[in-house]
Amino acid sequence: MNSAQIEIQLIASLVAIACAIPGTFLVLRKMAMISDAISHSILPGIVIGFFITQDLNSPLLIVLAALTGIITVVLVEYIQKTGLVKEDTAIGLVFPAMFSIGVIMIAKNANDIHLDVDAVLLGELAFAPFDRLEISGVDVGPKSLWIIGSILLVTITLLLAFFKELKVSTFDKGLAASLGFSPAIIHYGLMSVSSVTTVGAFDAVGAILVVALMIAPAATAYLLTTDLKKMLGLAIGFGALSAISGYWFAHWLDASIAGSITTMLGLLFLIVYLFAPSKGVIAVMYREKQQRTEVSLLTFLLHLKNHTEKRERHVNHLQEHINWQKVRAKTVLDLALKNNMITISNDIVSLTKKGNTFTSKAIDYIITNEDTQIEDMKEDFFLFRG
Repeated sequence: MNSAQIEIQLIASLVAIACAIPGTFLVLRKMAMISDAISHSILPGIVIGFFITQDLNSPLLIVLAALTGIITVVLVEYIQKTGLVKEDTAIGLVFPAMFSIGVIMIAKNANDIHLDVDAVLLGELAFAPFDRLEISGVDVGPKSLWIIGSILLVTITLLLAFFKELKVSTFDKGLAASLGFSPAIIHYGLMSVSSVTTVGAFDAVGAILVVALMIAPAATAYLLTTDLKKMLGLAIGFGALSAISGYWFAHWLDASIAGSITTMLGLLFLIVYLFAPSKGVIAVMYREKQQRTEVSLLTFLLHLKNHTEKRERHVNHLQEHINWQKVRAKTVLDLALKNNMITISNDIVSLTKKGNTFTSKAIDYIITNEDTQIEDMKEDFFLFRG
């Protein structure tokens, strides 16, 4: 592995980490698509900055891009607050207009330089090691590495300094205001960091990968934990893992690095989406199946409570009269026996003392429909899943 390969993976990992931090809060605030809006709408700021400085490496480009990103957020929120359209519609109105302005500026005045639409949208990590930063004639590494590294350092510093404010304002704006800090300032600070991170990664990876790195790792982590610190850690880990594995996937296929990293992000999300312990599709399907069985069991217990005739309490009654399939009937009987709700003698099913008490509570809940009743039952009822 040569130095260029190491530098590419390092840049990709730093971009992934820098994007994962603000991306986590965007996902939690249900503002995931605002990152897409920012990533496209900052284009006019970049172009205007270049027109002023005639230097693609000028810090002014980042400043103006961040300002354009904030303007985008303000416009989206202003349109949304009118009540005439929803947030997704407002985003769909603002960022295409902003992006189109940038495209027109590039097409008319900047077609002969690297600042073109393809480079902005796609980026190319493979070229990042060739754009070097020299200080007093000494090569200190790729410019992208220093730019995104500096942005990441500032982002981490701000995260540590304002973690409590970010956490509270994300989950409870009213509490944040009552504690004496403005949710609006925190909100626009987060948008500023998102904008700066996006433009810092523009030249290296392009807008498409920036959006993927902001949202996919955070969304994947969200399926695994409800703890904010753990979510941040997981999002950072998933982003870095996808960046490195995506690079080697691209190396193996001789394909786009940005495209391969995005593919790995998608595959990682799909795996977690299917197999997450509590929120994964398979876990949810299994839990729903358990709940259906529990409802069937409760139905059967209520039936036993209301009938004393042996014919109605025969084990075959489940199949013959309630029309349950053999497997379902056996599952219900086994579950009731396991939890000591019934006894079976000569194929006649009877409620135990525990089953009778529980069923009486269930009837009371059905009649009164009071939440306090079901709270008392939950401890017993959820034992069925043990």
